[in-house]
Amino acid sequence: MPAHRHRSIAALAAATAAAVAAPVLLAAAPAVAHERPAGSTDLARRLVKEVSAQGAYRHLRTFQRIADAHGGNRAAGTPGHRASSAYVYETLKKAGYRVAYQDFDIHEARTRTEKLAVLGSGARELTTAAFTFTPSTPAGGLTAELAPVRADETPGCDAADYPAGAFTGKIALVKRGSCTFEEKERAAAAAGAAGLVVYNHSGTTPVRGSFGAPAAGRIPSAGITLADGEALAAAAAAGGVKVRLDLDQQHIKKKTRNVIAETRGGRADRVVAVGSHLDSVPEGPGINDNGSGSAALLEVALKLAASKEKVKNKVRFAWWSAEELGLLGSEHYVASLTDRQRRDIALYLNFDMIASPNPAQFVYDGDDSDHVGAGAGPAGSARIEALINGFLDRRGKAHEGSDFDGRSDYGPFIAQGIPAGGTFTGAEGVKTPEQAARYGGTAGQPYDPNYHGAGDTLKNLDLKAFDTNLDVVAHAVGTYARDLGPLAD
Repeated sequence: MPAHRHRSIAALAAATAAAVAAPVLLAAAPAVAHERPAGSTDLARRLVKEVSAQGAYRHLRTFQRIADAHGGNRAAGTPGHRASSAYVYETLKKAGYRVAYQDFDIHEARTRTEKLAVLGSGARELTTAAFTFTPSTPAGGLTAELAPVRADETPGCDAADYPAGAFTGKIALVKRGSCTFEEKERAAAAAGAAGLVVYNHSGTTPVRGSFGAPAAGRIPSAGITLADGEALAAAAAAGGVKVRLDLDQQHIKKKTRNVIAETRGGRADRVVAVGSHLDSVPEGPGINDNGSGSAALLEVALKLAASKEKVKNKVRFAWWSAEELGLLGSEHYVASLTDRQRRDIALYLNFDMIASPNPAQFVYDGDDSDHVGAGAGPAGSARIEALINGFLDRRGKAHEGSDFDGRSDYGPFIAQGIPAGGTFTGAEGVKTPEQAARYGGTAGQPYDPNYHGAGDTLKNLDLKAFDTNLDVVAHAVGTYARDLGPLAD
């Protein structure tokens, strides 16, 4: 799951429409009237009974071994990701699936210098993180006066935050929050700012932002901590601060690939799409994020193949690449589809981080009953949420809603009006006392303290949460493979 990715549905739709690629594994059949098959829950019951955390754990062990053998990670475009993709591909091929790779280009950002220094009285160097795909500063850095943006509910998000002439040639200082990093940078650049520094809204670490692609960045941009940002904003308001921003980043084109497998049977005009991202961040092996979702999908796919039961609707499993770079694999896939092929996808299920060590049980809020953030998903999303909630309720498992905030691979599907749903167990967010009482674990600590770090290993998982969510995957896949009736509003 990429850090703090907040993209509007319109922005996702625009990004999707811009890409082109050849679709894979997509044969269309004429649409016919819906028929509800008898015994439609039998397959779901069998899959839930047959899958196990122990069985799926062997895939997690393989992902860990792959990372250990390839520099400690499985990031997109690296040997570790290629080996992970080959393992998934070959395993599914042996199980009888139609399997294909879908290759596409990505860019890697290699940061060589990331510094922000306060000049003059009280001179010091601050902990700084260059934004991914930022333009570099001139050699020797960019020296300019710092211009703080007021820290309101939407800091630095639109032109009104930048009075005419107040930011020309200066480095804008903006608090994190409300809108995307690209929107903040776009507004600052339009106001004539020469650079952008974003400070965090919580914690003790600098903001680590991204522009998604090299061409998206307009001015050199970096992140700093909340404490440093507040101190700089106060100093600038009291009499001005001059700083030197020094960023040197290289952008390198590479290739990576999605792995897509589908059942040989089932109606091709009623596709049940299920996805998880297979790539990690470069900083760690990504066993929770998202080896957990990838292993769950692989285990369910293998048990579905072994059942020998004919599915009524085609099931298409996908292991996306470059999710950590901004959902690039799923965006590429959705953009590759024709209008007819998009219409043939009845729903999309997403499972990203389902074994967090300090977990909560989140279910994507398809009906917007929580009244938080982006609103309801496309028609049918509410029924997916209800199906998952009902399953968890019958098992006595507590759960709560989670906003479709654009941080995982459901985003490109929602942008095309495809119903979506799924679960996750939390990333860098902090568990509340109420959640600790509900789920256990430690209040005041992140759901995953190892999020995007070297500690995201086999040793730092909650296997009970993993088992619960593995059953959710099995139940949803088994239900929809046999009957789309539960999807109807």
